[in-house]
Amino acid sequence: MEELRKHSRVDVADVMRGFAVLAIILLHSIEHFNFYSYPDTAGQSTWLNFCDKAIWDGLFFAFGGKAYAIFAMLFGFSFFIQHDNQRMRGKDFRLRFCWRLLLLFVIGQFNAAFFTGEILVMYALVGFILPLTCRLSTRALVWLAGIFLIQPACIYFIIRALISPDFEVPDSSWNAYWAATFDVQSSGTFWETVRVNLWEGQLFSLFWAWDNGRIFQTAGLFIAGMLIGRQGWFLRDKLHYWGRVLAWAIAAFFPIYGLDNMIDGFVSNPVVLSQLHILLPSLYKLAFMLILVCGILFGYYCTTRLSKTLAMLIPYGKMSMTNYVTQGIIGSALFYHWGLYLQLGRTASLGVGIAIFLVQYVFCRFWVGRHNHGPLEWIWKKATWI
Repeated sequence: MEELRKHSRVDVADVMRGFAVLAIILLHSIEHFNFYSYPDTAGQSTWLNFCDKAIWDGLFFAFGGKAYAIFAMLFGFSFFIQHDNQRMRGKDFRLRFCWRLLLLFVIGQFNAAFFTGEILVMYALVGFILPLTCRLSTRALVWLAGIFLIQPACIYFIIRALISPDFEVPDSSWNAYWAATFDVQSSGTFWETVRVNLWEGQLFSLFWAWDNGRIFQTAGLFIAGMLIGRQGWFLRDKLHYWGRVLAWAIAAFFPIYGLDNMIDGFVSNPVVLSQLHILLPSLYKLAFMLILVCGILFGYYCTTRLSKTLAMLIPYGKMSMTNYVTQGIIGSALFYHWGLYLQLGRTASLGVGIAIFLVQYVFCRFWVGRHNHGPLEWIWKKATWI
């Protein structure tokens, strides 16, 4: 455990960061970066229609809600590393981390000016749960993370709806905010797009996150990542614990996934049904995310050939923030009206996502060979210690 505390970076964590950002880029590319504007497919060949559907369904099944979850878990893990390193020097990192979150909020606003689906602003807001809870016992943190991950708001709404059939969930109107951003993305100038992204786009993103259980899940994953750091579970000698995690995750995924796909015919209350369709996907996607994490950990630590392949993602993971922010800038310039306004199908859009990754990866290999941190990572670190 002492070895983990003395190092600011853990290679397998960078592998997972690189994997998560790569998956996020591929998803954002086929979504046209929250624009969802596609050419007419009426005259498209059957095989291309098949490819479009296979790519969409396949990528979202494999990565939708999972890549983001890995990223969130690693955010909590990084907090533990930073906090514990300062603790060993006799310093309290909590207030400094609050300042770091304010800086992240600014970086997130810059990112949001280009891309409405960005998550850094939400991380900056939810992230205050970490300095508030980091001194709690491990048992207390396990309970707290568990409560957040089972979607307490959904459970509350379900209970209310069962008690009072006339109960309705408060409407956040995120659809109206998204429609406003879509209109400007379809026909607006760059500055019009920036304006709508920073107001309606941010409201859409945050309200959507609330309505889809992302706020509580993110808080739970932040705490889970902090616990993983505290227990040293990313070290090779703790790998046996992940065998148990894998068994439980597989056992949980299939019944919860099946239940989510069958309840429509058995639940008549619309509020209960809608909340179950938030709660159950949140749980089975969490289970699938753990399966992915276990696969990366076992592949990195147990298989020499696969370890070398996964290690290629380390430079990309070290610059995860730079890559995440620049993918939004590049994507909006390619697909929004103010930019090239590309009208591509999902198959071609996947090719765009792969191209973005390759360009970023080449740059990362070049940059990491000469610097310890990526450009945005360096700015964030330096500003943290002002």
